[in-house]
Amino acid sequence: MRLTSSLMAALTALFTLPAMAQDGLEIVGKPAEGKMGFQPAATELARDLQWLDGMINVIIISIVLFVTALLVVVMIRYNRRSNATPAKFTHNSPLEIAWTIIPIVILVFIGAFSLPVLFKQQEIPEGEINIKVTGYQWYWGYEYTDHDFAFDSYMIGAPATGGDNRLTPEVEAQLIEAGYSKDEFLLATDTSVVVPVGKTVVMTVTGADVIHSWTIPAFGVKQDAVPGRLAQLWFKAEKEGIYFGQCSELCGQAHAYMPITVKVVSEAEYETWLDGAIEEYAGTPRSVTVAQAN
Repeated sequence: MRLTSSLMAALTALFTLPAMAQDGLEIVGKPAEGKMGFQPAATELARDLQWLDGMINVIIISIVLFVTALLVVVMIRYNRRSNATPAKFTHNSPLEIAWTIIPIVILVFIGAFSLPVLFKQQEIPEGEINIKVTGYQWYWGYEYTDHDFAFDSYMIGAPATGGDNRLTPEVEAQLIEAGYSKDEFLLATDTSVVVPVGKTVVMTVTGADVIHSWTIPAFGVKQDAVPGRLAQLWFKAEKEGIYFGQCSELCGQAHAYMPITVKVVSEAEYETWLDGAIEEYAGTPRSVTVAQAN
């Protein structure tokens, strides 16, 4: 059985493009080994955050270079050999005013750009798609509240899917059957969040046992899932594809094994998936409006 699974996995991988996954969707949001920097931004929020990070890095690097240059000048000009008789004074009012005002101006400048980005994240718009996310030890539960159905999402290879958190030939076969490759082990889940491209998605996040954290780096979103509390995040994905995330709050021994998979599809594909999900999970048909709780 193990040999059969290994052969099937190897043959399937041979004819599978590594950058593509289920339904021909490109894997966009995925960490790359040995790389640095951000994943490609797939939302306006992510673009804003990446631009802000770049702008602040320019300021930080400029300050570091300026201070380093000052240190070099002082070491050369005011060492014992060049300046055998040092001056003796305790105050320099213009210099003291300058090193007080300039940092204030820099901080105000940074705040003028960073606060609007923060407010854009925290001001939750009206959702076109509404999903409740619950973190468990150690998997995620999703409820599409507009249509009153829910499902759980486990890592492929987790005990709940017949694995033991190791990349065995059987787990590799499961990955390939689901449209992934072994490179997506620890990232891919047996069921995925599916949302349409260009639609505002609002997620209400909570935890069932301990604190978890739901994040998709390519979307620029991260929200703690705190038991007994409801918090929200939102995003509007601009490109179809498969995006990966991970629980980002240490939540127990299997913390590393509760990834997040989000598929962004076209509106037509989303409606087709939604009809199938409603039927599979006994949800409310799209023709029926579900009352939203306040």
